[in-house]
Amino acid sequence: MTVDCDACPLRKRACFDPMSDAELSFMKKFKVGELVVEPGTQILLEGSNSPQLFTALHGMGLRYKIGEQGARQVVNFVMPGDFVGLQAGVMKEMGHSVEATTAMTLCVFDRKELWTLFRNNPERGFDLAWLAAVEENFLGDALFAVGRRSATARVSWALLRLFIRLSSLGLVRGNSVRLPYKQQDLADALGLSLVHTNKTLAKLRDRQLAQWSDGRLSVASREELATVANVSLDEITPPVRPLI
Repeated sequence: MTVDCDACPLRKRACFDPMSDAELSFMKKFKVGELVVEPGTQILLEGSNSPQLFTALHGMGLRYKIGEQGARQVVNFVMPGDFVGLQAGVMKEMGHSVEATTAMTLCVFDRKELWTLFRNNPERGFDLAWLAAVEENFLGDALFAVGRRSATARVSWALLRLFIRLSSLGLVRGNSVRLPYKQQDLADALGLSLVHTNKTLAKLRDRQLAQWSDGRLSVASREELATVANVSLDEITPPVRPLI
């Protein structure tokens, strides 16, 4: 059974802007169904022209690009509440692929109705533009991290950012949260080899700053990890955002 927008569990999260009655009514018409996928499923493929747009309702995934020699660059990590497929909706094809890391449930929207959203509900259209701007800002931060930070600062920055994102979704328990990605995913996001990533994680563990094992991430002190990452908690904490 599909989840009605009235009962959407994500709407209860403080990290998302509340919807007006008019916005909720529109979203109930905009949503055409749900898609349930297994881990490893390709949701969107780079270069494809998908007829559908998605919001992650449950589960986690990856956005990534593949180079000519098969090297993979992870662009971002998909978490509940993330909207995917906008590139295909606006540019007619995807500039990156999206794959499910865990089992996922996705709200499905008809891409042809995207222009109806902009025309009849400009507030929702602005929300999409805002999300695209935030994604652009994140990619700038990620590029700076990859290009200008040490391996230790890079890994610290990434772990802290993931931890805070998951915390905003109410998924952190104490100082620990489920993080079902692989070290290779983190390495591919940060431009590091798997060996270098493993050694850097070991250093953070030995310093009792962060530990990631058996699919769980523990952070003893956000402030101390932020110091190692050379960032402030304010600049790395995500703002309250729209839910599409």
